[in-house]
Amino acid sequence: MTELPAVPSTPHPRIIQGGMGVAVSNWVLANAVSRTGELGVVSGTGIDNVLVRRLQDGDEGGHTRRALAQYPNQERVQAALKKYFLPEGRQGKPYKRVPMPSLTSHRESWELSIMGAFVEVWLAREGHSNPVGVNLLTKLQLFNLPSLYGAVLAGVDTVIMGAGIPREIPGALDAFAAGQPASMRLDVKGDPQGDTPVITLDPAEYGLAGIPVGRPKFYPIITSHVLAGVLLKKASGEVQGFVIEGPTAGGHNAPPRGQVTYDELGQPIYTERDICDLSEMRKLGLPFWLAGGQATPESLRAAEAGGAAGIQVGTLFAFCQESGFRADFRERVQVKAQQERLSVFTDPLASPTGFPFKVVQLPDTLSNPEVYAARQRVCDIGYLREAYWQGGKVGWRCASEPVDQYVAKGGKIEDTVGRKCLCNALMSDAGLAQIQKNGDVEKPLLTSGDGIFALSDWKLGYSAHDVIAYLRGESGTR
Repeated sequence: MTELPAVPSTPHPRIIQGGMGVAVSNWVLANAVSRTGELGVVSGTGIDNVLVRRLQDGDEGGHTRRALAQYPNQERVQAALKKYFLPEGRQGKPYKRVPMPSLTSHRESWELSIMGAFVEVWLAREGHSNPVGVNLLTKLQLFNLPSLYGAVLAGVDTVIMGAGIPREIPGALDAFAAGQPASMRLDVKGDPQGDTPVITLDPAEYGLAGIPVGRPKFYPIITSHVLAGVLLKKASGEVQGFVIEGPTAGGHNAPPRGQVTYDELGQPIYTERDICDLSEMRKLGLPFWLAGGQATPESLRAAEAGGAAGIQVGTLFAFCQESGFRADFRERVQVKAQQERLSVFTDPLASPTGFPFKVVQLPDTLSNPEVYAARQRVCDIGYLREAYWQGGKVGWRCASEPVDQYVAKGGKIEDTVGRKCLCNALMSDAGLAQIQKNGDVEKPLLTSGDGIFALSDWKLGYSAHDVIAYLRGESGTR
């Protein structure tokens, strides 16, 4: 279709395209959205594995290598290509794994994360001059500094972060912009047995010293004006705005406030306490965007009338033709939506983080109890592991790893019930499924907001531009 004109008529984008990982909000989608003048956002979650798996699949179109050719340290690029790039693809073999990082051993993962985030943002910015954002999960503490730096190195305009309280991120962005190392404290489960560990990324250690970078805007994802106020007072640097996410949004949801109760299906019940007070948000004097169930032109107008700068939209973009979801997954979901045979379950157990996680119910995915039970537990990516004290040192565990291993590390066996390996499942969603040692191919687990039911009104193969035109109230097709 004809490309939409950019509409920079306001100081901020009216529409933020949600940052959906792993690789659903890829550079293709973000590039298409940013070309319209709205804010395209790439996901930085799992970006080290996304990078090397694309290379092992042959780098179709050469896009990854084209971006890597612009990376400032070509010696390290060549080393990565030598190890991971397969011109003919994997030929049915498993992906070579990125070594899981720890507090004291993370060099390769961090270097690949820097490169991967650089590649994703560079490609999203290619061919236009409009801003591009990156989305990260606060819970992924061990991975965020390198992903942030890679994005900043490529000229990212905005950083958006949820799934936790990102107090230390503004200070890290300030440090990178000043050409200094950035540090963050690591949350460690259990009684403290020593000083709070600190993780530090020094660009000089990766051959990236002295490269001037900008300081992007920082928009934390929040659920209440109270949290917004806390961040403004206690964050390590300045915050430029907020994304206010409601419980109808896809992916991880914040738990309900207060005592949690459940409906007859076992889903957590959200109440008026979980609705942000926009009158209090307006008093803070910073721009904010509403997210979760906002994907209509009427919602955009209502948000602006309520003082918001606009809306953030995920689900409609997740199933458009530019998204990183496997094409057959996108089509199956949309067809099921048209047949009214689709449901989304807010699962309080699925995520190892303990946060509720929205799951699309599909028979051949991990949402099916039989498929879930048949999967052999393994933890070989490790993004959602938690740090814990182990004999005075920091150990790592995940409630989705083999039960005996988790319990041996001091974890409670009840915390393993129903936990899904989101790391492998979300890689599968993006067509990057691992083949495990027993020959099993990792199964997907799709997530989506409640707005997925609106897909029944959209034509198969609709584009990101169609979504933008619709939300603006223009003549876009559905």
